Amino acid sequence: MRVLVTGAAGYIGYAVARRLAAAGHDVDGLTRRDAELPDGVRPVRGDILDPGSLPSGPYEGVCHLAALTRVRESFREPLRFFTSNVQGTVNVLNAAAGARVVFGSTAAVYGTPERQPIPETEASAPSNPYGASKLAAEQAVRYHARTGAIGAVVLRTFNVAGSVDGRIDPDESRLIPKALAVAAGRAPRLEINGDGLAVREFLHVDDLAAAYVAALEAVGLGEDRVYNVGGGAGTAVHEVVSAVEEVTGRPVPTLRRPPQPEPPVLVCDAAAIRAELGWRPERTALREIIRGSWSALTRGDG
Repeated sequence: MRVLVTGAAGYIGYAVARRLAAAGHDVDGLTRRDAELPDGVRPVRGDILDPGSLPSGPYEGVCHLAALTRVRESFREPLRFFTSNVQGTVNVLNAAAGARVVFGSTAAVYGTPERQPIPETEASAPSNPYGASKLAAEQAVRYHARTGAIGAVVLRTFNVAGSVDGRIDPDESRLIPKALAVAAGRAPRLEINGDGLAVREFLHVDDLAAAYVAALEAVGLGEDRVYNVGGGAGTAVHEVVSAVEEVTGRPVPTLRRPPQPEPPVLVCDAAAIRAELGWRPERTALREIIRGSWSALTRGDG
């Protein structure tokens, strides 16, 4: 297929474009500025908030990953998040007529559900503007698919980590990147909310990229699917810190902060995507994920 990847220079978008090219697809990577893209991916300059700058294709597939993603920032600038994540998605949909669309969403749409692991049937109740903006964008994608104009798969991602091509997650507001930055001496300490017992799961970015390829190749026009994508094994925050210390051989000083209104457990039920698309994560071991990121951070060899 001829495929457009929005946000192709970003952490996840780069990994998705790389996987698509490796699978033999003809891939264009949409970026707002000059940026390094994977081998075999053509750069296309454009901005999802400027409809006139978006390429018209025609594309058989679109993987839409360009978005604002920082939860805490979304509380300070909710309108900016809704503009980028909702209006930007609408602009992409208008340019994607007749295409198969895979939309990158988030577990933040669920809020703080009691049921764990979380299935796709769990009610949506986002607790922050970021999650609310992604849920609204999901609805635009899914309702548009039901008109038959596109085929759509929404992938709800939990926590993503790891490295491909020596690229790591640059967002040090996230747990593993920040813990590694502390181990590397780039930050003095890791701040932890509460007692460190909050449980999260982590999926290697390349496994997530493989899910995008599987979804794109499976969906047909008029279809509307939603899948959780995750590794399924939860790890407490303090255990992640210990794993970083073990892999790096360096201490990770921590500072305990008062508890915040955050979910005590967020673990993914990914049974549906496994059963329907045959997708399986292959690099789920937490220490492997950390080891690859540490190698990329300290030696640049991924």
